Amino acid sequence: LLSPEERKKVVERKDMYIDIGVTSKEEAIEAGVKIGDPVVPLSPFSLIRGGKVAMGKAFDDRIGAFVMMEALRRLKEDRIKHPNTVYGAATVQEEVGLRGAQTVAHLVNPDVGIVLEIDIAGDVPGIKPSEAPTKMGKGPSLITYDRSMIPNQYLKEFVIKVAEETGIPLQLSHIRGGTDAGRIHISRTGCPSVVIGVPTRHIHSHVGILSLEDVENASKLVVELVKRLDEKTVKSFMPL
Repeated sequence: LLSPEERKKVVERKDMYIDIGVTSKEEAIEAGVKIGDPVVPLSPFSLIRGGKVAMGKAFDDRIGAFVMMEALRRLKEDRIKHPNTVYGAATVQEEVGLRGAQTVAHLVNPDVGIVLEIDIAGDVPGIKPSEAPTKMGKGPSLITYDRSMIPNQYLKEFVIKVAEETGIPLQLSHIRGGTDAGRIHISRTGCPSVVIGVPTRHIHSHVGILSLEDVENASKLVVELVKRLDEKTVKSFMPL
């Protein structure tokens, strides 16, 4: 959400330090601190608001991987009938070039791509609805535009219709960044793709916050989509 000018206003490395509570080099050595030691924030996963809201690090995109695994679990354990072969992929290096998505899309050669992501929850001070329209606790989102892809419009309308038919709340969104769908939708001869997001506050920080109800509804939506995707429906996404 930062403007190009704001992105340049970073704290320079020479002005950064980590206070470990010592008063001298000798005390630091005595404490066991060495040059090259890794430093990570202490951000244990925790539940707040009576267990309705989760707080933790790296929800982007661990929560997408969880939604994927939960949908696959339900399809298997509930013995849900559908005509598809479903592949789940936890991709790598999305942030630096969608690299894992490119290789897995080439390997699987899918007929449809459903990318599971976080979305930026804009219901916090300092963010305008025009910048981040989704709100935490109001359902998963369907990303209608991002920097890497405009989704297949037939597939987009299919997702909206399924959400309406099943009573699953769905928010329409747009984001400035890109997603794995940016590579999947142009893989080989093209693949109709959409991105379903879980609205999350404070992404790219070590304290993300999200609604577990949104996670639940995102998983439900994926299951309902898989149930309804068949050869005829998939062909309708590419009518020409």
